[in-house]
Amino acid sequence: MTAMEVEALLNGLSRLPDVQADNLHAFDATDRLLLQTAADLLGPDTNVAVIGDRYGALTLGALAGLGVGQVRVNQDLFTGRLALRRNAASAGLEGRFTEHQLDRELLHDAGLVLLQLPKSLAELDEIADAVARFAAPHAVLLAGGRVKHMSLGMNAVLERYFSSVQPQLARQKSRVIVSRDPKEAPAELPFPVVESLPELGITVCAHGAAFSGARLDIGTRYLLTFMDRMPAARQAVDLGCGTGILATMYALGNPDARVVATDQSAAAVASAKATAAANGLEGRVEVIHDDAMSTFDSGSAELILLNPPFHLGASVHAGAALKLFQAAARVLAPGGELWTVYNSHLQYRAALERHIGPTVEEGRNPKFTVTRSRKI
Repeated sequence: MTAMEVEALLNGLSRLPDVQADNLHAFDATDRLLLQTAADLLGPDTNVAVIGDRYGALTLGALAGLGVGQVRVNQDLFTGRLALRRNAASAGLEGRFTEHQLDRELLHDAGLVLLQLPKSLAELDEIADAVARFAAPHAVLLAGGRVKHMSLGMNAVLERYFSSVQPQLARQKSRVIVSRDPKEAPAELPFPVVESLPELGITVCAHGAAFSGARLDIGTRYLLTFMDRMPAARQAVDLGCGTGILATMYALGNPDARVVATDQSAAAVASAKATAAANGLEGRVEVIHDDAMSTFDSGSAELILLNPPFHLGASVHAGAALKLFQAAARVLAPGGELWTVYNSHLQYRAALERHIGPTVEEGRNPKFTVTRSRKI
């Protein structure tokens, strides 16, 4: 493809099935800058891996614009995986990439790794460790991001795993960090992190990309104070489960319940599985990688617990929560309940009334509101 054709490909990318809006885009200047930087480093036999591709810009740009024959890809989000497949089909590039976990299969013999920098330093730590541990000895990691979201802490993380870490000049408010000469990785994998939460009496496991790590975030802490008011459901769902704390606590308190934890983040799913196992709940808590319960049967849940996100990537946006409310409306059985905790200033009650049914405020503290919505 010519440069103009590649640009047309990028401009034609869709975010679907993720939330679409005028201020949300399927690629940014960082994708373009990473591809331009990679062009000068590719040899005829270079194996390429892509990590953190949001909707396919890096993968399809490498295939179409850089002449790479095959790309190995790791994406944390379920929506990103579906969007890549959809965009690849539209561009006629399906079958030219393979999808992997963050492991040896993804990175074996990879000489060039392209990375959209994550927000979390813990996630970057896990990624950098994997590249240093599994990629080729001469591997180069190109990590790019928007300058306003980058920090010196990112350089410090990369310097733990690479002998040479060189931030490049910023262009179009994006910057690429070039890391070379991977250091020898420690004997033990640093993730998942395992921590005890004495206040709950459970153990929590967290991979780098899991929200709040192995800690108890304050929204979940507040929702847990209402657990004794929640019904003893036969079918309960922890929607957007993160590390699986809500699912674990509900299963421990309701031994007859079938509890399903689900999240669109693969790191969250792996964390929740490990948390359930660490608390003797393997087999009692099922964990599913999914987007807004898309594979769940309608009317199949009596209770859904939800601490919804209010960010889409780096953008503050209510679309993610509204999508989950709509999903809960479909999956709840008549008479079923959705218990939600959210920042009070977001004022979700009207949306919950509209999508689910009668909604009452169960409690409010200086920061959060907890509501109970009943499916009619």
